[in-house]
Amino acid sequence: MKPDMFREPVTILVGLGFPAEVRSATDAYRHLCEWPVRLRDHAHAVALKACGAALRGEIEAETARGLFAAFAEKHDLLALETSAIAASRLRRDRDPHIR
Repeated sequence: MKPDMFREPVTILVGLGFPAEVRSATDAYRHLCEWPVRLRDHAHAVALKACGAALRGEIEAETARGLFAAFAEKHDLLALETSAIAASRLRRDRDPHIR
């Protein structure tokens, strides 16, 4: 496994809400570089710096993953996991009190 690979991908919503898996610090760095300048904030700067540090081998890829995931969560980019959606639907089907 490459040193910049994440153990688990971070699934984010891109474009018109389509899920995309970010599997490495390289992928995260590219996404952050494409983020519109007018929307960049402190969370963006921290995640970008962390991904760059992971690419240089200064920090672990998992540290960069955590900061990228925090950035994505702050900006409502995190996609729900398919298993979480399926479990939610299953609970609704079985429990009449959940709508």
